[in-house]
Amino acid sequence: MNKSFVSRYSRFISPEEQQLYDHLIEQVEVESPSELIERIRLLFIEGSGYPDRQIAQALEKILNHKEVEEDFNFILNRCCYILINGWHTLPSRKEAIYKLLKLFDKLAEKTFSSYNHSRRLKRQNELMQKFAQSEQYSALKRFAEVLCQSQGFNSPPLLTQPLRTLIPRYPYLYTHCLLSDYSSYEHQQMIRHIQAQKQRKFELDLSRYSAHQLRRLEVARVSIEDAKKIKSPLPNPTLLSNRELFDALKQYVGKVEGSDTYRDMAKRFISHSNSIQTFREFKDDFYEYLNTSSLGSAYSKRQFNDKLYKQLQIIIPHSDDEPFNEFLLLRTCSQMLNFLVVESPQKPNHFVFIDLISNIGPTFTVGLLLKIVLICRKVRPYLEKRFSILFNHYESSSQDAVVWLIKVLENLNIALTSNFGRIDLSFIH
Repeated sequence: MNKSFVSRYSRFISPEEQQLYDHLIEQVEVESPSELIERIRLLFIEGSGYPDRQIAQALEKILNHKEVEEDFNFILNRCCYILINGWHTLPSRKEAIYKLLKLFDKLAEKTFSSYNHSRRLKRQNELMQKFAQSEQYSALKRFAEVLCQSQGFNSPPLLTQPLRTLIPRYPYLYTHCLLSDYSSYEHQQMIRHIQAQKQRKFELDLSRYSAHQLRRLEVARVSIEDAKKIKSPLPNPTLLSNRELFDALKQYVGKVEGSDTYRDMAKRFISHSNSIQTFREFKDDFYEYLNTSSLGSAYSKRQFNDKLYKQLQIIIPHSDDEPFNEFLLLRTCSQMLNFLVVESPQKPNHFVFIDLISNIGPTFTVGLLLKIVLICRKVRPYLEKRFSILFNHYESSSQDAVVWLIKVLENLNIALTSNFGRIDLSFIH
């Protein structure tokens, strides 16, 4: 099969693939969503009756290629994105996108019996079912949630819905949950644009809501009746209660150690680390930096201190006597995030993380992670990746089964926004 090179993603695209993509790009400009969905059904699901014979033959050639097992998910995924990207400005996009996804959700109900007369159709059906169970399709469904809920959140989510439906709330997860190695440049740009919009909206909503609630509190000190008359211009932008929200804001913006904020402590530690000679010295000081009163004396003395210290000792031990440098800082912080949150999709165990949440709660747990990111900002995407692993791991669970994770995700949203966003929340003490 003659192939052309796609330089950015080190993947080749065959003429038949390109013919398929060009065909759908043309059709999305002139046909309605329902007509396009019918095209996908006939071409990919039924495998027969497609009105354009040349396109059906192009797909047959793709299916007969020896590398189809590796390439098919990418090909079908891109076909879906061509349609969805073409629909994203339509008022009816939600209905259209969900109808498209329903085609693949129904694949599990299909059997091979009806395809016994054709090895090709049976093979196509097998590939389709594998796609419906793939990470590409999971990312596609998350992207659909973001597009279909792009106007904001005017009502609380249903706790019986899967966690996946909350993905629009967390822009910091978009890069890792919605993109893959083979995402096109245009799709990456679209995701980053939506991400920036969502992040900016959350920042503004959080700032306005917080300022309004503080004003009500000040009025309530004089007259509770007058405070009740002050109507909020917008609802709580988080899924936390007002008490939980302001506890989180005070933790991530206010004073937590004497007169010091998290930022103050991080600046002082960074300044001190400039005079550290060896990596061993850094690890000892890093241990003291992380082991603060927020962990709770009983819990830290009972078990966490020992785990933390032992973990630090096994991080690049052969470099203990070497001069401390930025590379060692980055490696230490990233490995500590593996230890505290989760290591990888292949090793999704997160017992330490669950233990932390159970003992000190989501707000202080996120505070501990924030301390790491504040002294090594390059590790922030790595932290976001850890949480995308957890999100993907639990995305099919009902929300009421993972309330603990939702509270952590909300706290992290507040922590990142208040420390790395463009708004000033220093009025909260």
